[in-house]
Amino acid sequence: MKISVIGTGYVGLATATVFAELGNEVIGADIDKEKIEKLNKGIMPIYEPGLKELVERNIKKKRLAFTNDNKTAIEHADIIFICVGTPPKDNGETDLKYVEKVALEIASTIKSYKVIVHKSTVPVETGEKVKKIIEANIKKNVDFDVVSNPEFLREGSAIKDTMEPERIVIGTDSKRASEMMKKLYSQIKAPMIITDVRSAELIKHASNSFLATKISFINAIARICELAGADVGKVAEGMGYDKRIGSSFLNAGIGYGGFCFPKDVQAFIKIAESYGYDFQMLKATHSINEQQKKFFVEKIKKALGNPNNKKIGVLGLAFKPNTDDMRFAPSVYILQELQRLGAIINAYDPEAMGKAKSLLNSINFCKEPYDVCINAEALLILTEWNEFKELDLEKIKSLMKHPIIIDGRNMYDPKLLREKGFRYFSIGRKDVV
Repeated sequence: MKISVIGTGYVGLATATVFAELGNEVIGADIDKEKIEKLNKGIMPIYEPGLKELVERNIKKKRLAFTNDNKTAIEHADIIFICVGTPPKDNGETDLKYVEKVALEIASTIKSYKVIVHKSTVPVETGEKVKKIIEANIKKNVDFDVVSNPEFLREGSAIKDTMEPERIVIGTDSKRASEMMKKLYSQIKAPMIITDVRSAELIKHASNSFLATKISFINAIARICELAGADVGKVAEGMGYDKRIGSSFLNAGIGYGGFCFPKDVQAFIKIAESYGYDFQMLKATHSINEQQKKFFVEKIKKALGNPNNKKIGVLGLAFKPNTDDMRFAPSVYILQELQRLGAIINAYDPEAMGKAKSLLNSINFCKEPYDVCINAEALLILTEWNEFKELDLEKIKSLMKHPIIIDGRNMYDPKLLREKGFRYFSIGRKDVV
C-alpha cells in the first residue's frame, strides 16, 4: 500500500519505518528541511535502538523516502498518517495548530479518496475537527474518511512496540476505511479493537493517565515506606503478584517524565473539565509527581548537607534509559535546583548529553561515567541505564571525595553498598549510613 506519514518525530519516524519494513511504499514528510536531508542520508534525529538500521535498509530497498514537501506526500498516499507534534499550551490544554495546518494542506491537495489517520495523542473530538476543516476547505468533491489510530509505543523500544503492539485501536464509522486499515495491519499479529472515533481518542489518554497514576501511587507508597521503615521494593513485589495489579510501572523513583505522561495527564484534566468533570484523581497524580522531584532534592540536602560549592557527580539525564529524550526529564528540575543552591555539577549520559546541553547551563558534561566521580562529594543516579549497573563500585569509591550515593532509581542493592563502604540513600528504602 502507499503510505505517507506527516511528521517525523518519535512516533512518525517509527511508524513510517515499520510500515516500510512490512513492504509498503512509504514517504515520511516534515517541514524541517535539515532533518529531512539528514534522514535521506541515514542520519537519525533521535536515538532509538534499531531505528537507524531499519531506515537505511528500507531507503536502500526504495520502500522509504523522506521529503519536506507535505503536498508530495499527500498526493502519494492511499493512507495519510498525521504524526505532527501536539504540544501543551500554558494552561495544560493540547495545542492542535500543527494538526489543523496539515488538515488544511490535505484539503487543498487531495484529488482522490484518502484515509486520513490521526496518530498523535489528541483530545476527544479532534477527528471531527479534522473532518470539518477538510470539508470546509476541500477544492474538489472528493471522498475521504478520518480515522483515529492511537500509538502506544515507548521510547527506547519504539520499533518493537510498533512491530509487536499489545493492541491495535482503530476508530472509524466507515467500513471502507476500516477494511483498508485492517489490510494495512494484516501482517501484525495483535488484538484489534474497532470502535468509534471518540472512544479511540479516549483510549489513548485513559491508558497513559492510568500508567502515570500507577507511578505516582508507588511513589506515594515509597514515601510511606520511608516513614514506616519498610522496603518499597518488597511492597511492590508483593502487590505485583496480584494479576489484577501486575508488576509493571511499580518502580519507585524520582517521578515520570518524557513528552507523553506529563502532557497527557494535564491534557486529560482539561478534557474532563471541558465536559464538566473535575478529575481530582489525575490532579493528585500530577501533584505527587511534582512533589517527588522536590522530595529528591531534599533527600540530597539531608545526605550531603548544604550543596553550596560541593561537587556532585550525576549519572543519567534522559527521562528513562534507551532514549536521548530530555523533555520533562526530572533531571532538569533536580539539577537546576542544585545549581541554584550553589552545587557544582559533573554529569554523564550515554545518549542524552547533546540535548541536555540546550537545557542545562554551566554543567560539566563528562566523556565517561567514572569522570563524574572524581573528587565528588556525592553521586546521583537519575537514569537507570544498564551500563551503570556494571560499573566498578570499588573504583567509584576510590575516585570520590566522600563515598555517598543518592540513588533516584533504586538501581543498587543497599546490602551490597553497605559492604562496599558507601553511605547509600534510595527511594522508599532504609538509608545506609
